[in-house]
Amino acid sequence: MRTEPKLDVVIAGEINVDLILREAPPLELDKELLAEDMDLILGGSSSITAFNLARLGTRVGFVGVVGDDTFGRYCAERLRWAGVDLERLRWTRKAKTGITVWLTRGARRAGVTYPGTIAMLRAADVPSDYLARARHLHVGAYFFQKRLHAGAPALFRRARRLGLTTSIDTNYDPTERWDSGLRRVLEHTDIFFPNEDEALRLTGARDVRQAARELAALARIVAVKRGAQGALVATGGRIFKVPAVRVKAVEMTGAGDSFNAGFLSRFVRGASLEECARAGVEAGARAVTRVGGTAAFE
Repeated sequence: MRTEPKLDVVIAGEINVDLILREAPPLELDKELLAEDMDLILGGSSSITAFNLARLGTRVGFVGVVGDDTFGRYCAERLRWAGVDLERLRWTRKAKTGITVWLTRGARRAGVTYPGTIAMLRAADVPSDYLARARHLHVGAYFFQKRLHAGAPALFRRARRLGLTTSIDTNYDPTERWDSGLRRVLEHTDIFFPNEDEALRLTGARDVRQAARELAALARIVAVKRGAQGALVATGGRIFKVPAVRVKAVEMTGAGDSFNAGFLSRFVRGASLEECARAGVEAGARAVTRVGGTAAFE
């Protein structure tokens, strides 16, 4: 018989910083342009989800690789402050901590990422004894984590054998191939968290409902994040919508990662899918009321 888990969720993924330059004009080579404001904050899909999930009262452990540098120490300090267990965080001097620079203008944004340690996590870095202490495994930013791809299906199978449920979020595919072995991972996935654009690109479907149905033939539950239109959840031939929560949006970084946190905070407690999806939508709406993915959860 499995002993009572000491953690609710283990998150395996990337940890990095975000530099947000607000109201920045489009870049032009050979010119130096001015932004109206800036924020340097904890970034990374996986680490934002970990921070916010812990702040929602969930016991979270994080497995990842971070540079032994100023940015790496800052990221670790922020996660510890939120209450995230970092026993299995691996430090390295072989690469610098990753960073994404976001240029925002109104509701739109563009980003450039230096991967650094973002791409260094391997499935072997996620030990079974640590997984066995949790109820659920979540992987974020799958497409960015190139060294994880080969071992990801086996990692998810291993987690399920240990009695965990599983979830994954891909984020945008910078190669725009929309594959990287993802479908083999989804066969062992309980919850898939794409946004609408990602769901359409992954399937080639004409509309989001069709895309959700196709993806739900692979993963057990598909929760499609639709921003101002809320969320669409598909599972076992059933599909339902959850409306958005109206808020004054300040900045969009981390909205989808916060949805993941809200959803999982209820899922690990055995809530209905409707309640999980509502909690996800509420957390995503909460995130956009402040600059950066975690500020609204501090």
